[in-house]
Amino acid sequence: MQAQLFYEDVAVGQALGPLRLTPTRRQAVKWAGASGDYYEIHYDKDFAQAAGQPDVIVHGALKAAISARLLTDWMGLEGFLKKVSCRFQGIDFFDVELACSGRVTGKYRDGDVHCVECEMWIDNARGERTTVGRGVVVLPSRSAGASGG
Repeated sequence: MQAQLFYEDVAVGQALGPLRLTPTRRQAVKWAGASGDYYEIHYDKDFAQAAGQPDVIVHGALKAAISARLLTDWMGLEGFLKKVSCRFQGIDFFDVELACSGRVTGKYRDGDVHCVECEMWIDNARGERTTVGRGVVVLPSRSAGASGG
């Protein structure tokens, strides 16, 4: 977690990340329990291979959570994650490092709320983009009396 970020400190085009993580099979078990997603392709190698994959695959929702973490780590404790969406365009495997990066694409005010729009993406170890997404965070303002959310 970095120091608190303020709306006035953010510029369109500003880079986010990278956040480098290596999802593990243990994390898959925890994720399945927390999310209720027990689809066999995420834990049964024989099932995954019968479906045409070389091994079990990372949950898409876990990759969305990684994208959200990029934003929450960046925005600081006083920020608010307003919206996240992801599109999965490739498959990732456990025990392979993923790099999640992004950039600021817009800023706007909605009354006293200071919003920052971002795009995020996840690349696998081969440099292939497997996930793309967008998010909106609400940041505190240095302006007197302004509210972050």
